Amino acid sequence: MKVVLLKDVAKIGKKGEVKNVSDGYARNFLIPKGLALEATPAVLKQLKAQKMKEEEEKKKIKQESEELLKLLQQHLYKIPVKTGGSGKLFGALTNADIAKAISEKTGKDIDKKHIVLNKPIKELGLYEITVKLPEGITGKIKVEVVQEGKN
Repeated sequence: MKVVLLKDVAKIGKKGEVKNVSDGYARNFLIPKGLALEATPAVLKQLKAQKMKEEEEKKKIKQESEELLKLLQQHLYKIPVKTGGSGKLFGALTNADIAKAISEKTGKDIDKKHIVLNKPIKELGLYEITVKLPEGITGKIKVEVVQEGKN
């Protein structure tokens, strides 16, 4: 019997795949547990429509990510921080701080998970930071860590 898998099933296949399994396995295990549906023409048509919709969504997300990266790369992000006498920061600059600075400058919310720092920034200076956006879009932005203005 041909079935469409609704979830990943060990040793059978992944969600959305059409697989040929024994009738008993399909009727007694896969279908009752909600792991699969019988592959009727209507179900196959629905699966095809769903896959097309998912592809459209992925294309849209990829395009939005590319546009966001272009916008992010147009700016130099200056982040004022408190420092000690030797130029060392009090604390460290994290990806959350950089995401906040980006949001303030561009008006676009960016998740701190998209900012990749190998280690927190602890000194003043100019840094190239990697940004990883959805659908595998990556790029570098420039961040300058400057001393907070003295009163």
